Amino acid sequence: MFDFVRKHKRIMQFLLFLLIVPSFVLFGLDGYNRFREKSPVVARVGDVEITQAQWDQAHKLEVDRARQAMPNLDLGLLESPRARYATLERLVQDRLLEAAARRWHLSVGDAKLALELQSNPVIAGLRGPDGKLDVDRYRQLLASQGLTPEVFEAQVRAELSAQQVVRAVSESQLMVPQLADVALAALFERREIELARFAPKSFRDGLKPTEDELKAYFEAHPQRFQAPERIDVEYVVLDVDTVRQSVSVSDAEVEDYYRQNAARYATPEERRASHILIAVDSGAGAAAREQAKAKANEIREQLRQNPARFAELARQVSQDPGSAANGGDLGFFARGAMVKPFEDAVFSLKKGEISDVVETEFGYHIITVTDVRGGQQKSLAEVRAQIVDELKKTLAQRRFAELAESFSNAVYEQSESLKPVAERFKLRLEVAQGVERKPKPGEAGVLADPKFLAALFSAESIEKKRNTEAIELGPNRLVAGRVLRHEPAHTRPYAEVRDQVKELWLEERSVALAKAEGEKRLREWKSTPASAVLPERLTVGRDQTAGLPGAVIDAVLRAPRSNLPALVGVDLGAQGYVVVRVKSVLPATEVPEAMRQKSRQAWAEAWTGAEVQAYLSSLKAAFGVKILVPEPSKEAEGS
Repeated sequence: MFDFVRKHKRIMQFLLFLLIVPSFVLFGLDGYNRFREKSPVVARVGDVEITQAQWDQAHKLEVDRARQAMPNLDLGLLESPRARYATLERLVQDRLLEAAARRWHLSVGDAKLALELQSNPVIAGLRGPDGKLDVDRYRQLLASQGLTPEVFEAQVRAELSAQQVVRAVSESQLMVPQLADVALAALFERREIELARFAPKSFRDGLKPTEDELKAYFEAHPQRFQAPERIDVEYVVLDVDTVRQSVSVSDAEVEDYYRQNAARYATPEERRASHILIAVDSGAGAAAREQAKAKANEIREQLRQNPARFAELARQVSQDPGSAANGGDLGFFARGAMVKPFEDAVFSLKKGEISDVVETEFGYHIITVTDVRGGQQKSLAEVRAQIVDELKKTLAQRRFAELAESFSNAVYEQSESLKPVAERFKLRLEVAQGVERKPKPGEAGVLADPKFLAALFSAESIEKKRNTEAIELGPNRLVAGRVLRHEPAHTRPYAEVRDQVKELWLEERSVALAKAEGEKRLREWKSTPASAVLPERLTVGRDQTAGLPGAVIDAVLRAPRSNLPALVGVDLGAQGYVVVRVKSVLPATEVPEAMRQKSRQAWAEAWTGAEVQAYLSSLKAAFGVKILVPEPSKEAEGS
């Protein structure tokens, strides 16, 4: 029903996600400051500059995240001019929201920051069996991204502050059914039409181009028959995986690591507990608290005399509405799930024991442990492979840091060849032929990296055949390359591309003839409507397109009701030309209430997205946002 939003729902959701929801992936744009030096400025947000290097790094991180999330994704889509420009727009938007948050003194307290960090699934995976954060692993993970805990947490705090800038708009939208129904009425409308198609293939068979016509076309459009610039290259990659192959770990190191991290190799202990709660309001006075405590002690005394009555008494007197009906049963839980006094009591009891009265912020509890599971320690033999893997990874990262500077220096100092570098660092010297400036569709790896390609195609690399500098492709990964052979871009010979020339000539000519014939018939039929012969009869609407292109549906629904029946022509480009007679507007079909509600909600989401975009546009004007590079054209997008 809601055709536009249905077709673009993913875009709208992604837009709102970018504007409202924190990413909290462990990559920070604030860390890009190290890329500012000697890099041209591509955008400004007030006094804040965004450089080409920052843009490149931001896009690299986005591509890396997409590659991790969708391994089969065609990375060529992410390296298009439009995709790269979209990264710049998001980078500008981030800086804009940060600037607004600073100007309006929007801040985030420690409690909110802690809550958001606790909800981060990456960080949650670093918790040990006891529910506590493994601080060493947390620091290691951040260090691998060039961050410290202090810097990362400051970034998260800044991001949460920036969210507040748009939240007032994004969360204030009210969905008024009457307004939504007015907007949706046109989307539920149906129209009765007749149409005639003028397809290029109907005109193609009669076309017989001469050799002179083909040569003239070739000479008029040389850019269409260009062989791209190509180079043959050799390159070496230094990364953690390569270094790791030369790293060894001794049995003693494995045993020491196991002893020091024994808690990590135990399954988390979980306990099933029941409780009886005598609730006390947090603001209650001393007398009320003493009265509640006395009642709890009285219940505890009854249980001393007959422990088997625990479930019965819980059902009768417990003031916890969530568990009383189940005899006080809270199910299984691990450390960190309950308030500390309650947790301490539960994990100090043996199975079947009943606690003394325990005071928490909710009141007074009597607790019993009914079951225990987990808590088993894995043996060294069971986790040896895992420990070896972790130790090798840590040692490889450390070793890479030591080698990185030497690698960069060696590439520069021995600039005439990469062979000595490959031999010294025990790296494989790779060779690639026919490398182009723009990665081929589906290309992955170092030869799909724009920064590396730019270095290879630089004037110095091509003319002097010297090594590129060591280029950082990502965390713990460096590459250097050298051009072996260069083939400039050139127009291919006519004889080589004759078949392509003929195909393009036939395509363009048949499209032009189809359009001319369609326009001619449209003029004739408008002059004498009775002579119009439109063989196809259809009923169409936004959600009932009958397979027609969107341009035809748009033209049909835009025809003014007051002028029906009406003839309209639609140029479909390579698909030809269509003449449509819009005969009448049909009554809207009854829409099921569930579908109507879904459409209303989609309309509200689209409206919210539009309001947020309008608000951001006003912020850009207020903060003097300027993007200094041109937006890619449709031609660039398709090239």
